[in-house]
This record gives sequence, C-alpha cells and structure tokens, in this order.
Amino acid sequence: MTAALAPAALDRADWQARRRAHEQRVDAWLDPHLARRRTGAKHPVEDFLFTYYSHRPAQLRRWHPGAGVALRDADPAEFGRDYRAGPAGLTVDTDRVRARRAESLDWIRRLLAATAGRPAHLGCFGMHEWAMVYRQTQQEVRHNAWPLRLSPDETAAVVQERGVRCSHFDAFRFFTAPARPLNLLAPTRESQHELEQPGCLHANMDLYKWAYKLSPLVPSELVADCFALAREIRTLDMRASPYDLADLGYPPVRVETPEGRAEYAAAQRGFAERAAPLRARLLAAID
Repeated sequence: MTAALAPAALDRADWQARRRAHEQRVDAWLDPHLARRRTGAKHPVEDFLFTYYSHRPAQLRRWHPGAGVALRDADPAEFGRDYRAGPAGLTVDTDRVRARRAESLDWIRRLLAATAGRPAHLGCFGMHEWAMVYRQTQQEVRHNAWPLRLSPDETAAVVQERGVRCSHFDAFRFFTAPARPLNLLAPTRESQHELEQPGCLHANMDLYKWAYKLSPLVPSELVADCFALAREIRTLDMRASPYDLADLGYPPVRVETPEGRAEYAAAQRGFAERAAPLRARLLAAID
C-alpha cells in the first residue's frame, strides 16, 4: 500500500494573495462582458466563451487551490461542500469529488489522452465557420448583425472549392444541412475519442471546458490559463470566418486565398503547441 502524500500547506496570507490575483485576472475578462449583458449589447468574439460554454462568470471568478493543497485558517463555509478540514488545513475532498464524478473523470481523461497521442492536422483552414453559414442568407446567419465578407454565392463557392475537413463534433453539429454532406467526416459524440486531434482549434478551445469540469480538483489558475488560450483561439476563429468584423478591430484572415491559408495554418500550429502543455497539466491533475 502506498502512503498518501501530505498536502502542501499555504498560509492564509499566501492563499489569499493567490485568490486576489486570480480574481483580478478574471475580472479583466468579466467586467466588459457583464457590462454588455446589462445593456443587451452583443459581441460575436468576446461573449462566445460565456454563452457557448456553461461555466458562469461567478464560477470562473471563484478561486480553488486544486487537489493536494491545504489552506491554513480557511473557513469551510467559504469554499463549499467539496472541502474538508484536516490537520494541515482545509483541502479539496478528492474522494468525495471522485465518487460523484467517476464516469466524467474517466471520459475526460480518455479524450485528453487520445487527443494528445495524435499528430496535429492543420489543413482545415477554418472552413467549419463557413459551413455554418453555407447556403444561408444574411438574415439567416447566426451573427446577422455583422455582414459577410462575400456574397452568399461566393461564400458557398469557397466551401465547395476548398471542401470541409472538420473532425470536431461540436463544430459539425452547427453546420447547415446542405453543408454536412460536404464534410470529409461525420463526427458524432460517440466517435469523439477516435476523431479529436490536437491541431483542431475547437479541441484546443475546449480545454477550457474540461478544465472547469475538473474544478475544484484543478487549480483555478489552470482554468484561467485555458480560458486565456480559448479567448485567443476564438479571435482567430472569427477572423478566419466569413464575417466582416473589421469595424470591431478584427482584420480578416482571408482563408479563401493562399496567403490567408498560410497565415491560418501558422497560427493554428502555434495554438497546438501552446495547448499541448495545458492538456498535459489537465491529465496530470486527473492522475
């Protein structure tokens, strides 16, 4: 039998400083979003991570030290049911969390490990966003408050010329009905573990989702790191989309041209390289 490791202990001043730093970092993202929400304004880039994902702003702001860390002089009522008091201080009750989320933890771990074990494919050129507006009018598209860069017929011609090579189910499910047969694959939730690959923008954006679903087992700083990367990825996603967001400060990546495709692939490669250590940190936290 292996003896359990004693948790690393943080004095009250140290863990409170970490909590304040996390809150200040997150507030820089939350404050503009909450201000827009109060007025009913919408932003197709900056609001996505708060509307597409289920993690609420207050949950993102809440700080957790992660498993294996004891907080000295911490009030259990401040941290919730997933904590327990011990000789070294307040710690995440990992047995309780694992008992409640065993199936989810296994599913997430298998997905992360499978994705990490594959080579990155960089040839999609962001056509998933184009497939989401394929054969739609300006009024029908999801972000219809912003114009498309090309006409509907020109947009459709790009999709048909380039083809669609999307392996990510949660992108594929938003394709228009006429676009789905054009995709090289037909991803499903059941095939996600077999298809997800580390070059995919959405797979790397989803590291934020897996991080918050692992909370409070993972430190909130890791959740915030994944959010920060997802936010940058979303920017590329929309710059390479058919939408014209130049007036919002997002110059297009013109993936309908060879130069734009080269720019997209280089950025995609960079995101894959930055996502790899985050994926590894999430796997290590589960293990």
